[in-house]
Amino acid sequence: MAEEIIIANAEDKIYDSIVCYAPTMITTSGIWQGDNPLDYSLPLFIVQLTLVVVITRLLVFILKPIRQPRVIAEILGGVILGPSVLGRSSTFANTIFPQRSVMVLETMANIGLLYFLFLIGVEMDIAVLRRNSKKSLLIAMAGMILPCIIGSSFSVLLHDKSQNTKEGTFILFLGLALSVTSFPVLARILAELKLINSEIGRIAMSASLINDMLAWIVLAFAIAFTENKDMSLATLWVILSSIAFICVCFFVIRPLIGRRISQTPEGESISEFNICLILTGVMISGFITDVIGTHSVFGAFVFGLIIPSGPLGLTLIERLEDFVSGLLLPLFFAISGLKTEISAIDSAATWGVLCVVIILACAGKVIGVVIVTLYYKMPFHEGLSLGLLMNAKGLVEIIVLNVGKDQKVLDEKSFAIMVIVAIGMTAVITPIVTIVYKPSRNFTPYKRRTVQKTKLDREFRVLVSIHTPKAVPTIISLLEASCPTKKSPICIYVLHLVELTGRASGMLIVHNMRKIGRPAMNRTQAQSDHIINAFENFEKSAGCVYVQPLTAISPYSTMHEDICVLAEEKRVALIIIPFHKQQTVDGGLETTNSSFRTINQNVLANAPCSVGILVDRGLTGSTRSTMNQISHHVAVLFFGGPDDREALAYAWRMSEHPNINLTVMRFLPGDTTIEARKSNSGNDYSVLTVETERDREKQLDEEYVTEFRTKTGNDGSIVYIERIVNHGEETVGAIRSIDNSHDLFIVGRGQGTSSPLTAGLTDWSECPELGAIGDLLASSDFAMKASALVVQQYVGMGSGDPLITPDSPSVHYEPFNLDHSTHRQQQQQ
Repeated sequence: MAEEIIIANAEDKIYDSIVCYAPTMITTSGIWQGDNPLDYSLPLFIVQLTLVVVITRLLVFILKPIRQPRVIAEILGGVILGPSVLGRSSTFANTIFPQRSVMVLETMANIGLLYFLFLIGVEMDIAVLRRNSKKSLLIAMAGMILPCIIGSSFSVLLHDKSQNTKEGTFILFLGLALSVTSFPVLARILAELKLINSEIGRIAMSASLINDMLAWIVLAFAIAFTENKDMSLATLWVILSSIAFICVCFFVIRPLIGRRISQTPEGESISEFNICLILTGVMISGFITDVIGTHSVFGAFVFGLIIPSGPLGLTLIERLEDFVSGLLLPLFFAISGLKTEISAIDSAATWGVLCVVIILACAGKVIGVVIVTLYYKMPFHEGLSLGLLMNAKGLVEIIVLNVGKDQKVLDEKSFAIMVIVAIGMTAVITPIVTIVYKPSRNFTPYKRRTVQKTKLDREFRVLVSIHTPKAVPTIISLLEASCPTKKSPICIYVLHLVELTGRASGMLIVHNMRKIGRPAMNRTQAQSDHIINAFENFEKSAGCVYVQPLTAISPYSTMHEDICVLAEEKRVALIIIPFHKQQTVDGGLETTNSSFRTINQNVLANAPCSVGILVDRGLTGSTRSTMNQISHHVAVLFFGGPDDREALAYAWRMSEHPNINLTVMRFLPGDTTIEARKSNSGNDYSVLTVETERDREKQLDEEYVTEFRTKTGNDGSIVYIERIVNHGEETVGAIRSIDNSHDLFIVGRGQGTSSPLTAGLTDWSECPELGAIGDLLASSDFAMKASALVVQQYVGMGSGDPLITPDSPSVHYEPFNLDHSTHRQQQQQ
């Protein structure tokens, strides 16, 4: 059984508890043997862990409506379990959290903390500091200096019970706790506010990354000074050893890891042996830094920084993150809560000091950041929002406070005050930033948002989105056939879409010409290189084509924002996105990734310009490199409406190419269809309104088709055909009658229109986002094996109709907000 002995030192008024217990009391023999399971360490630990996780998750659910980050729930959960709330009951404290269990709890909590800090290091991308590094550095420094000064000012009021530690060390810990910005917490707050893709979000992430780096360095120095109060030679050895450890990690261990991982064949998963080596390396790094005199989490964090991004980082995060952050990390906050005794703040004056510290610490960061942002001529409200965001507290501050308490730098009252400060400063961020920050676009409206409005003597801007290199040949062949000329050059923005994995925030990489022979570091970069090289060769051979390759790394759920924001920023007239199905060996189409379909649906609903979905079945001549070699037979199926006019406009542009043969088949209703429509309309006002709108669209169709026929009547490469049909079956029959010489069909999506000519075709539609005719051409049951481009014309924001399908996620698509700035992180590569 356990026995607790309290030793009191009357001179220094220090109380230490020595807990003795039998080492064999790990597992119980069972309640039937008369044992109490809570007297044994393993059952007790299971109960403690379960209680911590349940309370934390319950608080996350309760605080979610007020948009509080998860760290608030975790800290509050620890406080509730501690002596401030439930721990006030001696029965609860002695039964669930007895003194003898603290060692096991703290050991497991620190193991979880070790691996969580390792994962934070893996997620951090130091390369983002290359862009705007000076601005981010100044913001980070400004956000640290003033809070440090404020901490120094209040150190006299809070230092009355810390006589065993020099006031300089106390000031160092207090200032560090007030000035630190939690990188992982800030990333989650920005994601919650949908600012992670904005300019302010990019700056905040970079500044918090620098802030975290500086905080770890200062913490290492603070620990060295704490453990060596006389500033002897040992302190110097601690600092030099820490610097040597960092150098060995970056210049010795990192190349060895990269060489080891490079031996893994492309496409194969990282071996279990390599994963075990990395996980063991985390423990060894923590052991080394603990031995040399800094905290063990410092070693784990540095070791995480040297892990190369790519498959290794992805694999580590996939295997560790849920277990570590969901199960073990809450234990650390529970331990912090058990150390937090709010009753130690026993006077109104102390509570007053607490409120003043919170207000002034927040104000210090805000003022420092605002000064820098005004220097860089950023709007005041953006600087204010950025300063508020930099007040995000969380894990790093709690680590600092725990180290300070363990080193007896902070007493009970100071520790409790600083924990409440962390909760208060972080809790107010989201509500205040939501009120203060009103994002505004820096882009002026542009008129040429459609192909139809882009004249043939003006520059034609296209944004091409690509998931895999497989779609590249057909897209290049399509663009090559779009007739780039000196009068109307084509500016192509090639956006390689990559799922966000293994890092904390998304980014957009703007590519420059890469050095010849420079090897790719991972599979994603190899794919980007393949795509870039293909389009660069196209640019060199085609003439009058300008290519700008980019890579967007973001979650699938927000990937459409990358596409839409870039299209708006670059003022493109057409977005070309690949169909979510790819051609198989037998000629059919199979789904490659269901998330691609959701992305396409979001783009259609939110795009600031026209959109074309390319159903890729290959284009003849796609391997040829010069303009005078290609030869395509293109067919346009014209039923009427804005989308069909846009399809005809794009085909009209293509027909300017000397080796493009164009067939325009216009479908017109027969007498039977017209009479049926008249009889159904009657005197119904709503039907008459629809008829009026339909007549207006019909007039626009007639005017545009007439203009097209007038200007292309003498062109022998263009064939115009009119087909009279009465219903959907006749329409299908007419399309089937088209000869197989055509290798590309261009059709309108037909958004918001209903035509008797396509009646019944949507009843068994597989992909409604393609429209009735597009879905027919993409259907595996349709005999035609040509590629298809399904076009939606931009007619105004929010014009896209909802695209919920039976087998797609139920998502509500909001109109694309022109007043929401979502610049992506940009990095010159």
